[in-house]
Amino acid sequence: MCLATLGPIGVAALVYIVVVRGFVEGDADHGLAWPLLGALPLFVFGMWLLTVSASRTAVLVALASTAMLVGSAYETFVQRNIEIMVEPWFPLFNVIGLTADATATSALLIVFATFPTGVVEHRWQRISVAFLWTPVLVGPLTLLTTPHVVMSQYIGISGDAIPNPFVVPWLEWAAPAVQYLVVQPWPAVVLGLVVLGSRALFGEPEVRARTRVMGLTVAVAMVAFVLWALFPGYWPVGVFVYASLLALPVAAVHGIFRSGAFDIAPDDRGRMVARSSNLLITVVYAAGVAMPAILLSGRLRVVPAVLITTLVAVLLLPVRTWMQRWIHRALFGDRERQLTMLSDLGVQLERAAEPREVLTRLAEAVRDGLDASWVRIRLVSSDGALAAMPLGVAGDVVGEPVESCDLLHGDETLGCIELGPRRRGEYTDAERALLRTVAGQAAASVANALLTAQLAEQLDELTASRERLVAVQDDERRRLERDLHDGIQQDVVAQIAGLRLARNRLQRGELTPAELEELQEQARETLTDLRELARGIHPPVLSDNGLVAAVESGVARFPIPLMVEADERVRAERFPDDVETTAYYVVREALANTAKHANATHASVGLARSEGRLRIAISDDGCGIGAGVPGAGAGVVPVPGVGPVRGSAAGAGSVPVSHGGLANIRDRVAALRGTVRVSPNEPSGTTVLVELPLDGVASAASAREEAPVG
Repeated sequence: MCLATLGPIGVAALVYIVVVRGFVEGDADHGLAWPLLGALPLFVFGMWLLTVSASRTAVLVALASTAMLVGSAYETFVQRNIEIMVEPWFPLFNVIGLTADATATSALLIVFATFPTGVVEHRWQRISVAFLWTPVLVGPLTLLTTPHVVMSQYIGISGDAIPNPFVVPWLEWAAPAVQYLVVQPWPAVVLGLVVLGSRALFGEPEVRARTRVMGLTVAVAMVAFVLWALFPGYWPVGVFVYASLLALPVAAVHGIFRSGAFDIAPDDRGRMVARSSNLLITVVYAAGVAMPAILLSGRLRVVPAVLITTLVAVLLLPVRTWMQRWIHRALFGDRERQLTMLSDLGVQLERAAEPREVLTRLAEAVRDGLDASWVRIRLVSSDGALAAMPLGVAGDVVGEPVESCDLLHGDETLGCIELGPRRRGEYTDAERALLRTVAGQAAASVANALLTAQLAEQLDELTASRERLVAVQDDERRRLERDLHDGIQQDVVAQIAGLRLARNRLQRGELTPAELEELQEQARETLTDLRELARGIHPPVLSDNGLVAAVESGVARFPIPLMVEADERVRAERFPDDVETTAYYVVREALANTAKHANATHASVGLARSEGRLRIAISDDGCGIGAGVPGAGAGVVPVPGVGPVRGSAAGAGSVPVSHGGLANIRDRVAALRGTVRVSPNEPSGTTVLVELPLDGVASAASAREEAPVG
């Protein structure tokens, strides 16, 4: 509505001015400088604002610029038709000119005072802004209080000799007050500048930041107008005045970009500023090219004016190009640098081998390419959440991230790239798209680096595990040698000697039945020792009766109360030999750790079958693994090809896995590609949860032959 009303009025006024002053009369003193260099750029900007914003301040800018053109058209009409001043209706017609000039003044003052949001912070400021509309009353007040016609000071014609038939005699006493408070708008100008200055100099930090540029621009414009009043007709001062007027729309565009002036949403600011900047640069370029010819038209002939205009156009063309590039770079970043970043990123990532180096180089490239204040890259931990400690950081991380993008490799989320605020302006849609492109390009390299590191770690762990298994086997072999040498071997040697003695005594007829019974008892004891030795290698009850029975066979010998929980299905089912053997020794090792270190009063073993896996849970109510094992504590230890081994929450170190019972459990479970998790109990104690895959093997009870009793 405002655009449809104000636009045609302003265009009609401008066309009238240009036609009359530039073509109909076309003299040296054409007076086109003000409408073309002062009002036209602001009018173009105001009309553009109405196409993108419905805010009150946008309407005021458009209203002020249209009123400036209407006032200039009125002055042109009166100056070229002086005879109308004797008409009785002229005082009423003169109200149009006075109201147009006053409307332009009031609207601009309110825009400046309330910039950029159109709202002030304090009550006295709101009252002051309301009084800024008082100059608009100049037409009706002078018509009622002044006995002569009050002409606009810009027409250059005095109306003192023109009687005003519409004056109200009993209101003539108010004419001096109207003259100094309304006709001369300086009180309103000062009041508006006071409001703007108080906000720009003494407001809250955020208010000062938003109004600083506009306040400085208005101050420069005021200085220019004061110099114009002191040195009228001096063309360098005229250039200063029009340059300051051209700076006002530029400051308004800066307000859009930095503070969201005219209620333009953050997502639209970059796009709107790009459009308005291109428009303003074109208008400013045209005004700059035309300014010498317009201001010096009375001093130059046609040929010098054409030459100067051409020279200025050529000189300002690089400046125009530079301004467009600078604004585009400020809004959207350095595109050339961003493309260079994309081309160099692949080479940089290929040269990096370690994950931390890859992520650091990626963070630095993103920070430089997008002009971010800081960038950090965090990977996803084993529980699916982002790790607290970032592996790649560029810049000093301050505050929360304002943008982020996931590192996706196929359907897997590897991590997240987080960006701090942009050093100049805000991130645009184009920069967000570039971030997604970089993340997609880098995800494969990050995945490869992580896989390489994981494989290297698993290889190291596999080598260490094999070394531990070899060491355990050597220790077990030496133990068996000692047990055989020191125990059973000596018993057998003694029995051989006894048999030799018995044979000799038999030959002499001295052998008694008691001696044979003693030899028989010694043989029975040797058999018992052999069975006990065999039980340590592989318990017969495990082969004969299954896993649950083998675990329950040691309940009576366990030093603290122990409960074994298993449903009938698990009790009846026979699992593969390697699964049963691993499960049995895992339970024995975990219970041995509990007896040695936990100081527990109760323990339990739970066995269950779920989704093709055998689940074994060994729990106690002791002091916890962190307190019971020196150096143990919270931590997650990766199992090559298996998954994480989680340490207890107690303690402050990490779960020791290079030796001891936990390492033995881990090595046994890893051999079957199972998982081990160590977690705390509530309120105390530890739970070791083991899962062993059954590889789809059905129950072996029907297929297994009964093992002979040893």
